[in-house]
Amino acid sequence: MAVQTIEHLWIPLIDGTRLGARLWLPEGAEAAPVPAILEYIPYRKRDGTRGRDEPMHGYFAEHGYAALRVDMRGTGESDGLMEDEYLRQEQDDALEVIAWIAEQPWCSGAVGMMGKSWGGFNGLQVAARRPPALKAIITAYSTDDRFRDDIHYMGGCLLNDNLWWGAIMLAYQSRPLDPEIVGPSWRESWLKRLDHLPFFPALWMRHQRYDDYWKHGSVQEDWSAIECPVLAIGGWADSYTNAVPRLLEKLHVPRLGIIGPWGHIYPQDGVPGPAIGFLQEAVRWWDHWLKGQDRGIMQEPMLRAWLSDSYPPDGTRGETPGRWVGEPALPSPQIRPLALGLAPDGSLRLDGTSIAGERSIRSPQSHGRAGGEWMGTGCVGEMPVDQRLDDGGALLFETAPLNEDLPVLGAPVLHLRLKADAQQAQIAVRLSEVLPGGEAVRVSYQVLNLAHRDGHEAPEALTPGEWVDVRITLNDCGHRFAAGNRIRLAVATAYWPLVWPAPYAATLTVDTGASRLELPRRERDDDVSPAFPPPERGSATPTTQLDAGSVRRWSTQDHVTGERLYVTEGVGGLFGEGVLRFDEIGTELSHTLRRELTIRDDDPLSARYVLTQSYEMGREGWRTRTETRCELTSDRETFHLTGQHVAFENGQEVHRRDWDERIHRDHL
Repeated sequence: MAVQTIEHLWIPLIDGTRLGARLWLPEGAEAAPVPAILEYIPYRKRDGTRGRDEPMHGYFAEHGYAALRVDMRGTGESDGLMEDEYLRQEQDDALEVIAWIAEQPWCSGAVGMMGKSWGGFNGLQVAARRPPALKAIITAYSTDDRFRDDIHYMGGCLLNDNLWWGAIMLAYQSRPLDPEIVGPSWRESWLKRLDHLPFFPALWMRHQRYDDYWKHGSVQEDWSAIECPVLAIGGWADSYTNAVPRLLEKLHVPRLGIIGPWGHIYPQDGVPGPAIGFLQEAVRWWDHWLKGQDRGIMQEPMLRAWLSDSYPPDGTRGETPGRWVGEPALPSPQIRPLALGLAPDGSLRLDGTSIAGERSIRSPQSHGRAGGEWMGTGCVGEMPVDQRLDDGGALLFETAPLNEDLPVLGAPVLHLRLKADAQQAQIAVRLSEVLPGGEAVRVSYQVLNLAHRDGHEAPEALTPGEWVDVRITLNDCGHRFAAGNRIRLAVATAYWPLVWPAPYAATLTVDTGASRLELPRRERDDDVSPAFPPPERGSATPTTQLDAGSVRRWSTQDHVTGERLYVTEGVGGLFGEGVLRFDEIGTELSHTLRRELTIRDDDPLSARYVLTQSYEMGREGWRTRTETRCELTSDRETFHLTGQHVAFENGQEVHRRDWDERIHRDHL
């Protein structure tokens, strides 16, 4: 089907604000209206996500849908200012956008909403507001719980990616409006945005428990609010997968889930592979719920998940071996907990019997260097490497070689009875498969701020020397432990550079006799695998790569000072894409970011995080650049967070902002 692409149009809101949109329209839609699909995010439809949008939304239009990419208020060429993520105003604007779409002469009145990450979040949030025209959503790599499973905190610990993402937001949201769209007013509007630019990482660090700030937009607060069908997408290499089983279990509407081996990438381009024909699946979903055509999508299992096989540890993995499995419902009757016992000799007992005894651990503060990135995005070197690099700093429990394959699908749970010698402590738990040559592959993990042991709303300090019972739910996983291999459980007291260290170097003592590990064993492993077609896409947007860029990551140890250094660096392209030009609009983009984290193994208060980045965009006669520097340090009571942001137009400085924040540590 022929498609008309409208580069820019305005969607008017009641308060006079205009939101910018890009529209892909099937030929003849004005005479024969079609359903519409909305993606609503703050990442610039003109140039920020153009390379991803064109082949996806163009594909939907080729299959009989009007597809719209709308920039939120205060982003791209849209009017207004951005204050924060997931605000009520963001949802209110979306309700108006959906109503406007439904009233257009080319729209049948039925609207679907889809998105990845931010767009997956607000798809759920807007669905909970129940706009009449919204008939179904697809939410990819999102969460129902903004505190427990987002980029700011994990298990009540501060993720170092909070600073990474906050700094990226400074770069993204300080990009100028395009003069070809808004005219001469672009500079005045740009400078106004720069004056108003929030210091994003500080916004999120001020909320260190599950308070009303995080409850807003967490759809788990009222599952019944969502009344339209939901297709939820996750990936084992991504960080937003835990929500998919919860959505399938808790929602009361027609719902399906797909969890592949991928990172934070739409599944038609999924890495690690195999990628799937996700756009075909999406069209089947939209045909069913927006056109009333039965394409068999609702006869699929409620959950289709990739069950991985054993593979060697490698920071870069293009493919994950395994197969697709299907579960008709969640919770599944064929997934049952398998108890493994802990013993003081370090054995992990397959007979489920725990043996009384005590084992203690105080990990070096740099424990965690083998962990890879919190969120996989398809970059080289981002996956967890051989876990033996960290195992020497952890308390280990290991099974004998398995007599048969052991498939698991779901969330492992560790029950521990423990005590600490400090009032504040962290625990980091890793589940690995040990290969015959000794290599250890991380299958799942979790961190927990032990002040949050009874929940994230009211943290409570530990009493040194007092035994407490702790339940740690590891990240959901789908993996088949192979016969002849071993299962290893590692318990540590730090997980750097993934999370900011606790204020004390605590020693934890585990009562093995009162502890156990539960694996979600999938008892049936001979069922027919669900099948997906190979990926299809629409036409790509014309793009020229001006420079290949580079991605590097490394760590070092200074044997004189004891300082550990961990560095990641993307030059030219944040995720390895290099310097690009979108040929249709002539806009060139270059994004460089460097993270340097340092710590000494004997001192958690020595932790320091420095992030620098530059973002360049423009074309001949119109060139802009922003530079950012953020730094985080702490003492036992306070975080010290500084930032600087400088903007340039055609090589001349036009704006500068500085921040200097002191933020109290709230049981963190």
